[in-house]
Amino acid sequence: MDTQLVWFKRDLRVNDHRPLTEALQHGPTIALYVFEPVYLAQPETTTSHLAFIRDCLLELSDELHRLRIPFLIRRSDIISTLNQFKRDHAFSTLWSHEETGAAWSYERDRSVTQWCKSTGTTWREHSQFGIARPHPTRNGWAKRWGVQMNSTELPVPKPQRYDYNRDVEKVPELRDLEISGQVKTEQQRGGASEAREVVQSFLRCRGEHYQSGMSSPVTAWEQCSRVSPHLAYGSLSMRWLNHRTIERKNYLKEERRRGRTIGPHWLKSLTSFEKRLRWHCHFMQKLEDQPTLEHENMARIYDGLRPDPPSSDLFDAYCAGLTGYPMVDACIRALKATGWLNFRMRAMLVSFSSYHLWLPWQPTALFLAQNFLDFEPGIHYPQVQMQSGTTGINTLRIYSPQKQVLDNDPQGRFIKAWVPELTNLPDEYLHRPETLPSQLGQSLGITIGKTYPEPIVDHQDAAKSARQAIFRLRRRPEARKEARAVFVKHGSRKRNKARKKAKAPNNQLELLGPNSSI
Repeated sequence: MDTQLVWFKRDLRVNDHRPLTEALQHGPTIALYVFEPVYLAQPETTTSHLAFIRDCLLELSDELHRLRIPFLIRRSDIISTLNQFKRDHAFSTLWSHEETGAAWSYERDRSVTQWCKSTGTTWREHSQFGIARPHPTRNGWAKRWGVQMNSTELPVPKPQRYDYNRDVEKVPELRDLEISGQVKTEQQRGGASEAREVVQSFLRCRGEHYQSGMSSPVTAWEQCSRVSPHLAYGSLSMRWLNHRTIERKNYLKEERRRGRTIGPHWLKSLTSFEKRLRWHCHFMQKLEDQPTLEHENMARIYDGLRPDPPSSDLFDAYCAGLTGYPMVDACIRALKATGWLNFRMRAMLVSFSSYHLWLPWQPTALFLAQNFLDFEPGIHYPQVQMQSGTTGINTLRIYSPQKQVLDNDPQGRFIKAWVPELTNLPDEYLHRPETLPSQLGQSLGITIGKTYPEPIVDHQDAAKSARQAIFRLRRRPEARKEARAVFVKHGSRKRNKARKKAKAPNNQLELLGPNSSI
């Protein structure tokens, strides 16, 4: 029987893995992971990302060993690796999951397609996120997604019976990958077993107040699921997670039907979580349909709206967490240490950069991609554009960093944990430290402008100026025309009653369903 090659990419698991399962049904199977130099050279690739991947590979290696599947790890470009494997193993079929990634992976896959044609190799790709390829229309997308995610999940395959002599394939140390930078001190660990533990703790304990607790950074660290990095690197199957969520929800319904007490918030929270699983993939479909979103505005009418290059002083202060806005600074510092933030705070960071600082979204997107451990290109770039106002079809959301303090951290539990300069600041000044009387500040050891910076921009003036510039552009006929085209290509087809009454494309709003709020 012909040898089968399974190429692992962002699908680092053995359960519910269709390429692996089907390859084993066709013949003796070997597995491959490649640290591609083009990926290692990407500006968004960091040591933290590689550390998470390495965690996943260590566990994946052991799991494949139990299945008697040779697992080979290479550091080379993919075409050279495939040529070598073709000579050494004479495989007939290449198996993998589809990948909706950054431009480099798109070009890489095109090269692999050509290589397969030139060598007579069959490449069988399978969807793991319900992404449609090709995708002529958004109509019926949610239904198709539901069919795939509600279909029967695949169990861990049985060990193959072919001769197997394990040559221990060492997972490279981070230093061997020759990428600079330090691993984040408080980031999550990778691996399928870690992913399952995170899911179990969420569905059984932490998730009851998910719906109400996801907005505040004080509560979101525990009450959000924290599965997003595992979905990003595939140590967790979206379909498996969807099944576990539905099972837990049905179990709680049955308990309630029998008259047993369940937490009053469980069912609403799990329903909210279910929706975000679908929206996770909805946003990925956008980049699949328009790969240029990584660099170009979704609506090109917004080209040139903001200065390029951006103000380096403003951007540097933003990246350092020294803006003079405590919630912004706390979020930046927390993100740089942990690799995670809840969605509302992510949206606020993009809003502040794009509207208050009037910076183009591309440098902000790169900075955040470097720091989000759960960086998922298909979600990241459409979401950054959505929060920056360059899609043409979404409502303008200019977050007040002052109001976010009052709404989500009025006692400063999160802020003071990450901005220790403000530890002694009375609660009534947390949203506007610059109003702290100087005499009181001296007694508390706080000098605004010295121990903590003055606001680098005025909130009211900056928000007003940004709003006027955006709406001035949106009123132009060509902007409305482009908005209609963008909606046809990318807009959600599922509307609530209020949205059904909307007449203009700018009012056809999409719900928020990002990776980070999962």
